[in-house]
Amino acid sequence: MPALRTALLQSSGSLSDVAANLKALDEAAGRAAATGAGLIVCPELFLTGYAIGDDVAKLAEAADGPSARAIADIAVRHGLAVVYGYPERDGDAVYNAVQLIGSDGARLANYRKTHLFGCFEQEAFTPGDQPVVQAELNGLRVGMMICYDVEFPENVRAHALAGTDLLLVPTAQMHPFQFVAESLVPVRAFENQLYVAYVNRTGPEGEFEFVGLSCLAGPDGAARARAGRGTELVVGDVDPEFLAASRANNPYLRDRRPGLYASLV
Repeated sequence: MPALRTALLQSSGSLSDVAANLKALDEAAGRAAATGAGLIVCPELFLTGYAIGDDVAKLAEAADGPSARAIADIAVRHGLAVVYGYPERDGDAVYNAVQLIGSDGARLANYRKTHLFGCFEQEAFTPGDQPVVQAELNGLRVGMMICYDVEFPENVRAHALAGTDLLLVPTAQMHPFQFVAESLVPVRAFENQLYVAYVNRTGPEGEFEFVGLSCLAGPDGAARARAGRGTELVVGDVDPEFLAASRANNPYLRDRRPGLYASLV
């Protein structure tokens, strides 16, 4: 099975300007496709911006809303799958969500953030209640979570036990927590024997300062791609053969003793 070239779009886009962000995604998808990428991953709340205050409720859309249809057109036109963060409206509830749209324009999976970070998120969003959301993409089992979710080891281990090969993590990771991007994410990939695509916002935004440092971490704990602090598109390969060999040699999941862990829950 060939490697899946994966593009990480590190950008904060334009606050509260959905049309501008769709245009930026279209342009980045074209550049990613030119490298041979089959997947492009955007940051948390890329569609609208993160620090948008009361605009969250105003700009929230259904999972099959107009922006989803516009992104499906982008995916088809450039021939690659797209993962993007957005505020999802479902009735009266608004979720911090991420959606995967295939290269054929089909909606493959939608995930709602389960662990909300800080006062802004806890006041603006309803927490999701489905920890493992997966889809099949180019022969890989792909899973999704958002930012703070990956900092809970139980979340990532649940994906490992469910067979996730590539974990997609759109994020809005801010100063002074850059050690998460630098150290924690590669360790999560190693201890769970999967790839992690961690894709961050960058620069100042309202009261926040996003640190960039997006990365594609492999099951050996090494970064296959690593961005700096600014707006950037970086590309790395998710190699199924390397993943299989790494899993055969790494004993973490085989040596687990679940009977000892009941006190954790």
